[in-house]
Formats: sequence, structure tokens, C-alpha cells
Amino acid sequence: MLIRLLRSYLSPYRKPLTLLVVLQLLQTCATLYLPTLNAHIIDNGVVKGDTGYILSFGALMVAISLVQVGCNIGAVYFGARTASALGRDLRAAVFDRVQSFSAREVGHFGAPTLITRTTNDVQQVQMLALMTFTLMVSAPIMCVGGIVLALGLDVPLSAVLVAVVPTLGICVTLIVRRLRPLFRSMQSRLDTVNRVLREQITGNRVIRAFVRDTYEGERFRKANGDLTEMSLKTGNLLALMFPVVMTTVNLSSIAVVWFGAHRINSGGMQIGDLTAFLAYLMQIVMSVMMATFMFMMVPRAEVCAERIQEVLGTSSSVVPPVAPVTELRRHGHLEIRGAGFRYPGAEESVLKSIDLVARPGETTAVIGSTGSGKSTLLGLVPRLFDATEGEVLVDGTPVAELEPTLLARTVGLVPQKPYLFAGTVATNLRYGNPDATDEELWHALEVAQAKEFVDRLEGGLDAPIAQGGTNVSGGQRQRLAIARTLVQRPEIYLFDDSFSALDYATDAALRAALGRETAEATVVIVAQRVATIRDADRIIVLDEGRVVGTGHHQELMAGNETYREIVLSQLTEAEAA
Repeated sequence: MLIRLLRSYLSPYRKPLTLLVVLQLLQTCATLYLPTLNAHIIDNGVVKGDTGYILSFGALMVAISLVQVGCNIGAVYFGARTASALGRDLRAAVFDRVQSFSAREVGHFGAPTLITRTTNDVQQVQMLALMTFTLMVSAPIMCVGGIVLALGLDVPLSAVLVAVVPTLGICVTLIVRRLRPLFRSMQSRLDTVNRVLREQITGNRVIRAFVRDTYEGERFRKANGDLTEMSLKTGNLLALMFPVVMTTVNLSSIAVVWFGAHRINSGGMQIGDLTAFLAYLMQIVMSVMMATFMFMMVPRAEVCAERIQEVLGTSSSVVPPVAPVTELRRHGHLEIRGAGFRYPGAEESVLKSIDLVARPGETTAVIGSTGSGKSTLLGLVPRLFDATEGEVLVDGTPVAELEPTLLARTVGLVPQKPYLFAGTVATNLRYGNPDATDEELWHALEVAQAKEFVDRLEGGLDAPIAQGGTNVSGGQRQRLAIARTLVQRPEIYLFDDSFSALDYATDAALRAALGRETAEATVVIVAQRVATIRDADRIIVLDEGRVVGTGHHQELMAGNETYREIVLSQLTEAEAA
């Protein structure tokens, strides 16, 4: 999976990678040539006392060293740029794929793991690529070149290499095989820490209200402790790698000096050759150590690559149309025919055979008990989900055939949990219509009954809004979300229990103002509060995902038991009448 991911996303960078390999080859060849020159200086210059030979070959060594340094700098430069570009492209690909997900896919993965996969997992793959470009490309060249040159110096002494290299390879392989499952578990526990931390930050008010600081602290300590425990297991195994390598290196150096001394004493080898052989031995072992360092990173990067590929390989259940419709009559006529929706793996459908018609100039209300499918029904219109049966039509065209931006301009949704983005009041209001003027923003705020409190904020339209709108109350968030949709001026307005945080007076004033503003538009309101929807032109009653009643308030009170129970749970008989 890791190789496939790297091959796919590094293919646009073939030229810099080719240049990088050439530079690494040159600098490795220069590194390998230096011990041979040093051996010549010792044997032909130092031993014989030839100062001119020492100076001339010394100057050649300096020149080759400069070439080595220059090539190494160039290789690191191109490697760092390419690795950074890889990280950028992977993050962009994961972000784009997540943006295409419907609520179903986002719920399947969960926000914490999607954040981890976009940041930490991509960073692990990027670091592996960087280490590969700067270390791993030169390591095999240096290892093979060192062995060849060492054999050229003295074949009998090279028998030490026959024992050293396989021993290192076996030790590293055994350790790496045990690392991979540990790294997978570590990434999973990192997801858990992110999830717990995200919940505690988001639910800070609830934690304080119920005085659950100690409990939540214990939850985080457990998640953090589990991650620490797994990190320690991984670290202990990694820590074993370097002592094994260094022990092998030191023992092999002792063996080379011991047998080399006997070879020099018997006249079969010169002092300079022994020095060069030791240098090549160190280069061979250093290349193995570099490979070892890479092998330490590969298991974790491989796990991260699999997690990234899981996201990239997941297709959205809401598929963009192949030949999208780009124009509508734009009258705002909404029709739902026999629509049903079932979550993957669910035993029963959330919605079953829903028929609904909402016309321009009318207000259609949807009411039902908790869990009856009201929000899911509304989510079918802007394609937060796609109906698993039946179809949803806007102005006679199935929403699945509409171009996404056209659908977004036609349908405006105020969600059950309004979300405001970090920025200002103005940037949030212009989210659906970037070209809206200040006058249009103030008008939308006035209709949404938000003008008064925004006017009191320091800066007015430029007043700061925190992420999620946490610096304003729930009712103010709802009114700003309604104003944001009004700025968009769609043909179809969908209000998903968008008045629940408002007091009765504000609710009544807002609905009166909305009635005038949306007089020619199609309005669909989902609400729990009967007072909000009792004056609607048409009320649809849902129960367990089915339509069990349609009509005006008085008609349903007289002939629909489900609706009557809902009304009488909130109002007296006299108030309901």
C-alpha cells in the first residue's frame, strides 16, 4: 500500500527525483573514492616520505570532498522540496475526498480519525519520503560499492563482511516484523486521544455544569496512558535496534584490525590498505545503519499509508451527476415521491415511502416524535444524503441530476445545530453569497431578529465570531444562521428545528418577518414546538419514518391521533383549539 501510494503521488516529480538520484550517486561515489586516495597517500606518501605526493593527492581529496558536499547539498534540497510537495498533495487529496463525503461517510470514519489521517498520518509518510531521498537512495550504492572496493583491497579479509552483513540483516528484520502491529495500535490510540480531547473541548460547558472534571480527567489520563504504554513498547523495541547494530559494528572492527594486523605482518597487506578497509567497513555498516533507521520508520509509515488509502479509496454515497443540469425554471417547487432512506447495515429504514409536495408561496411543516426521521427527510433535499428509494425533485428535476452549485443556490438549509465559522459576523453571513452588500446583511439580520444584538457588538458586522460560534448564545447562533440563509436568497427554505433556542416572543416576531420575506418562496419547517408550525399551510405528521397524516392544524386535531398527542403534550385543549 505504501509503495502504491508513493508511486501514485510522486509520479509528477520524476525530473527532480531523477536529478536527486544522480546527485546522490555522484556524492556516494566521491565518498567511496576518498578512502582509496587516503590509502595511496599513506602507502606512497607517508611511508616513503614523499611530500609532493602527499600534497598533490591531498589537493585531489579536497576537490573530491567539495564535489561530495555540493552534490549532498543539492540532493537534500531537491529531496526536501519533493517530500514537502508530496505531503502537500496528500493533504489536499485527503481534504478534497473528505469534502466530497456525505454525512454517512463522515459518520463512518468520525471527525477525530479524519483529522489524524490528514495531519499526523500524512506527516509520517512525508518524513519517510524525506529520509528515503536523503539517506536511503545513497545507502545501497554505498553498501554495494563499499563491498566491491573492500574485496579489491583484500579478499581474505573480506570474509569478515560475509558474517557482518547477514547478521545485521537478520537482526533488523526480526525487530521490524514486531514493530508493524505496534505502530498500527499506536495510531489507533492516537485517534482515541484526539477523540477524547475533542469531546472535552467541545463539551466543556456540559462538563462544568455536571461537575465531571474528575471523571473526564480520568478518561483522558486513561487514553493518554494507553498511548504512552504503546509508545513505550514501540520505543523499547526501537531502542534495541541501535545497540544490536553498534555491537555488530564494534565486533567487526575488532575482527578486521586483528586479522588485518596478521596480514600486514605476513606481508600480504599494506598499512594504507588496512586503513582504507576499515573506512569501507564503516561505510558499509553506516549504510546498513541508515537502512536500519529507514526500517524503523517504514512500519509506521506503512500503517499510515493504509489509513490514508482507506479515506482516498472511499467513495461518497452522494455521487455528482455525470451530465448535470445547470439551469432550472427556478420556481421553487419541491416534490418528494416515495422516498425512503436506510443507513448501511441498518435493519430498518429510517424513512419509508414518503410523499411530500411543497409549493412556492406556501409553508409546509413537518412534525413528529423524536427519531421519526424529520431531519433525515430534510437532508434528502440538499443531498446531505441520497434517498435509497424513490426520488426528490426540485422544479421537476431530480436533485441527483442537478449541478451541485445550482442546487446550493436553489435550496437554503438552516441545520438543527447551526455552525458558525471563525471570522466575523460579516464573513459568516456572506458564506452563501460572497457578493452581498452591507445593506443586504443588515436587512437579513433585521428579518432574523438579530440586528439589535449585532448592533451592540463591538465592531458590528466586523465583530469577531469564534470557531463554532462559542462566543455567542445558542439563540444568537440560530438567528445568525437564519440570516446567513436569507442572504443567500434561495427559492426553497428548509428550517430544521431552527427556532428551538428562541423565546416565544422572538420566535413569533421572526416567523412574522420571515413570512413577509419568503412570501414567494417555498418554505419547509421541521419543528418540535407546535406554536411554530400550527399556522402552516400544510402540516405533515411523521411517525417511525412514515407519513401518518397531512392537513391543516384543525383537520389534524380532529382526525389524527398522533398529531393530537403531540399538540396536547405542549398545549391545553383550549389553547390547541
